[in-house]
Amino acid sequence: MAPETLAFLIFCGGMLALMGVGMNMALALVLTGAGMAWALDFWDTQLLAQNLVAGVDSFPLLAVPFFVLAGELMNAGGISRRIIDMAQAWCGHIRGGLGYVAIGAAVLMASMSGSALADTAALATILMPMMRRQGYPLHTSAGLIASGGIIAPIIPPSMPFVIYGVTTNTSISALFLSGIVPGLLMGAGLVIAWKLVVRRIDLPTGEPLALRERLRATARAFWALLMPLIIIGGMKSGVFTPTEAAVVAAFYALAVALFVHREMTLAEVEGVLVRAAKTTAIVMFLCAGAQVASYMITLADLPSVLTGWLGPMVEHPRVLVAVMMVVLVLIGTALDLTPTILIFAPVMLPIAVKAGVDPVYFGLMFVLNGAIGLITPPVGTVLNVVAGVGRLPLSRVIRGVNPFLLVYLFVLALLVVFPQIVTAPVAWMR
Repeated sequence: MAPETLAFLIFCGGMLALMGVGMNMALALVLTGAGMAWALDFWDTQLLAQNLVAGVDSFPLLAVPFFVLAGELMNAGGISRRIIDMAQAWCGHIRGGLGYVAIGAAVLMASMSGSALADTAALATILMPMMRRQGYPLHTSAGLIASGGIIAPIIPPSMPFVIYGVTTNTSISALFLSGIVPGLLMGAGLVIAWKLVVRRIDLPTGEPLALRERLRATARAFWALLMPLIIIGGMKSGVFTPTEAAVVAAFYALAVALFVHREMTLAEVEGVLVRAAKTTAIVMFLCAGAQVASYMITLADLPSVLTGWLGPMVEHPRVLVAVMMVVLVLIGTALDLTPTILIFAPVMLPIAVKAGVDPVYFGLMFVLNGAIGLITPPVGTVLNVVAGVGRLPLSRVIRGVNPFLLVYLFVLALLVVFPQIVTAPVAWMR
């Protein structure tokens, strides 16, 4: 058996076996990479150690801990709650209004934190009890909140875009710009789906608040609404890079939480930093482990093997992208977003570029597909977050998310057929 074929079998079989026994994903990547090194006769512990360090030795990756910290500070400092209060002031009286509040808040919060888990946890913690009290079906409410949470990886600033950009050497600023229109499409799709869902449910309506109360709620959210303008405006004008934008976002959220809203004390900052550090450690360990596997994948020339399989489709870019999206949907049922990016993006992107697919467009499609995987059973990390916060069986959350999952798959198909929806706004904004 050729060493390249053996390396491919070790990679696929090793990952499946180690995932099957429940091993930590980062450690599974390291062990799989070590097995491939042995098969290729490149076994060298020093080489493995060097790749582990190289996986996290990247300036753009500094954005990850700061965006994570910004999300934690938003939740602890009252920024997230004020956004939800503002959305409720304007939409809460409509039939099924709390659903529209969840969608509006999800879109606004996505433009600040870039973390699906942080946004989903905040939305579920605040809105699930309110929906329960007003008689909303819990499975439908949970499904909507989970679906809204995954807009965060698409609308800038996005932590997955940072990881994708570092992994594939794609412009992070361009990736950020590519997510604006698809993210808004996702929000619009959820609005349409929720409108259809609530037709069959008897939900209470209320009296609209006076204009003065609505404006007051909007004024209380002023500092929260200013945050995305500073981040996106700063990057668009060239004042700071995406990595520096993450630092600005974290310090802005800290200043607002401590000195403007005054809902967090200096003593509570320690707990926020610890939570952000734990999340960052998980992501960075994944990046380190993926670098080991990625290096061995390159040595084994596995992208060329995959190119040979997909060769007939290279002449038909949209068919190629469609096939890749189907493959990634299946992968998303078993893998979380970050490992999917780290393992498969370096392999798939060269094939897409060879077929003439815009690398920024492909990056957006890749991350969007992985984000959908966050609400796809059986893994569905975001589904587990909502089930835990709402104290619901996972099966009920899965049943509730199905209508919104179909909407997202439609959006994905729409972007495959009409890539100009992504590429044209990026070209205009750049």
